[in-house]
Amino acid sequence: MKLTYLKFLKYGIDLAPLGLEQRAGDETYFCTPKGAKVIGWAGVDGIHFCFIRGFGEMVFAVSPMNVVPDYVHPLARNFPDFLSLLLACGDSAALEQAWQWNFEQFQAFLADNPPTEEQKTVLARISRQTGLSPIEEPWQYLHELQDTFAYSKIKYTEDFYDLDLNPDAPQQPSEWKVFYDGNFWGHSGRGKAGKEVAIRKEFDWAGRHWLIPSIYLCGKGLVVDFCMQVAPSDIRAFMEKWDLYPETESLREFTQEQRMQIDLDSPMNLDFHAILHLNGKALNPDNGCGTAYNPCLPPEYSVGDEARVAVEHYGLDPNFGWMIWRSAYPWATKRKPEIRSLSLTIIQDPVSIPGPHFQVRCPGDTAVFYHGGAEHILTVQEYEAQAMDWSHVPDTGLERPSHYVAMSYTVTPELPDGVLTIADCNDGDRPRQAPSVPGQPVAAACAMVMGIIGGADGPVTIILYGPDKQGKLHAACSSLHFEPVEQVEWRMVFHEKQFEDTVIDLFP
Repeated sequence: MKLTYLKFLKYGIDLAPLGLEQRAGDETYFCTPKGAKVIGWAGVDGIHFCFIRGFGEMVFAVSPMNVVPDYVHPLARNFPDFLSLLLACGDSAALEQAWQWNFEQFQAFLADNPPTEEQKTVLARISRQTGLSPIEEPWQYLHELQDTFAYSKIKYTEDFYDLDLNPDAPQQPSEWKVFYDGNFWGHSGRGKAGKEVAIRKEFDWAGRHWLIPSIYLCGKGLVVDFCMQVAPSDIRAFMEKWDLYPETESLREFTQEQRMQIDLDSPMNLDFHAILHLNGKALNPDNGCGTAYNPCLPPEYSVGDEARVAVEHYGLDPNFGWMIWRSAYPWATKRKPEIRSLSLTIIQDPVSIPGPHFQVRCPGDTAVFYHGGAEHILTVQEYEAQAMDWSHVPDTGLERPSHYVAMSYTVTPELPDGVLTIADCNDGDRPRQAPSVPGQPVAAACAMVMGIIGGADGPVTIILYGPDKQGKLHAACSSLHFEPVEQVEWRMVFHEKQFEDTVIDLFP
């Protein structure tokens, strides 16, 4: 069972030597977020660590002595990762301050502040009782999390906006504005907000009801908001099928195949792109973003107020779910053109559909499958165990898996390019900590993700095309393992569009 904060408390490990002192009462500061559950205090400058309602077991640091907007920073995606960061750094101080440091400064702080003997004792107990190991690249982990986190999702109490308590309090957003270089949470650059032009174009496509409420005329181009309506009954059925509730979602682990099926089943998931036709000229978007409004979640688990604000601004029915996409299209001319005609071609992106599994062992082996009602035969041309050469990769102190199986094959009759890929059903082995001395235990896993052949995100299928008397030659590689691979279970994955393109006239 996955380690949680509540389960960890049962171990009775005092984290005070690591900068997480327990205190009685509900002491908070003006910058303590709404819904915060404090799990420890640094003992200096009011710094404390917490979970925030609506973010699962993501761990945050709150630093009242910082200045706007740097009071709160995420430290770990979940509590086990937080413990692994402590194991890597020896204390919470480096984690709390990492947001302001580059890599060299972070490493220098660790070198200048090694763990004390008391801290080593606590760290050893954590490792022994939880089975966790240090995160290999803590600075990279922290900055990846913090660089991609939407800070606007954190909500604060009224004290945060009280100028007497917080003279640097930011103004709460009130006016609806849309920028070409922005998103639902804010914008960058000095561009002015676009002029909103109400469209209120309704249509049905891909089994959903859609609304394009407005377009925005900006200096750099035109912005379009797409709103897809989702029945709450469909959302609830999906959540029940996959047990995707806020209190249980973080505890679920899914296979690659299950994740593909979840994407297919989700009523609030539809990948598409739209080509804008302005005065007869086709324009592709150069940036975009999206947000979701789910009426089936309790308010404390809402993704953020930005979705609710959009629903309210456009007068959308709050009893339905809404997926809202925003696309920005650059002007094709140096000056903002006069709009004589405006239309959209909406195109679904291919979805990944898990297909049958099969096993082969040598050239000449075949696998029969059906696609589009027709029978096809996959024939193995080459099948060989190989080893990855890592000598050209800089040494990071990690031991990398190198063994894999390479397969080339043909398909008869041939399928269109891109329709079929072959993937290993096994995720493979992750890089691990290389032992420094014989017999030293090694880490079972690490945070590093390999994207060459296989890794945490699943195996990567390599497609090759070339002339062959038997047809096009394709190739696939299995995931990487530390030991030679004797048998691979392969999975076919089909990539298909489920809905035809549609053309929507905005200004005929």
